[in-house]
Formats: sequence, C-alpha cells, structure tokens
Amino acid sequence: MKSQDTAFEGGPLDGRVLPILLGPTGHPPKTYKVPVPDAAGGPPTVLVYRRVSRGRPGKLGLHPGWKYEYDPEEKPTDGRLRWPWSKPAAGPVPGATPQGKPEDTDG
Repeated sequence: MKSQDTAFEGGPLDGRVLPILLGPTGHPPKTYKVPVPDAAGGPPTVLVYRRVSRGRPGKLGLHPGWKYEYDPEEKPTDGRLRWPWSKPAAGPVPGATPQGKPEDTDG
C-alpha cells in the first residue's frame, strides 16, 4: 500500500508528521481517529482529526496536498455509511424551529 507523510495541526498531535495510508483514490481518509488509552484503565479517549487542504492550488493548478486539523467537537457516529439518499441522522437540527412552535414571521 502507498502512504503519504501528513501533517497534524491542533490537539495533542500538533506539529507531528505521520505516514498515513492512502485509499484507492490516492487520498488519505477524511477523518483520522486516534484512540488514547486511559491511565486508570477505563475506556480509551478517541481524538478525531479531519482532513483539510493544505492551501490553495498554485499557478499550475496542482493540489498542494492534505493536512489534518483537530476536531474536538466530533460526535461519535454509528459506523454506518451515509449515502446521499439515506435518511438524516436522528437529532435536533441547529437553528431549526422546535416541533409544534410556529415561526415568528411578523419580524
């Protein structure tokens, strides 16, 4: 398998460059999860890093590569693939009107 040295920003891995295995498309995974064992023997803490572009393309239009940024707000997923035609995940939508309460359209 092919790997690529990828930089990490933020969180405990800030400033490190680790070799990340590339997928069949030649890109690293969109999220990178690092389990950190608990010192007291409890369940491990999972640190989540999200893949972002390293910068803007240059004059020739070549992609500058990828880096991972720490995402402390990542919510755990149920492990299922999310297709565009799948039902949305259960839970409230931020900024949405609560159930049974009409929106104030009078301004």
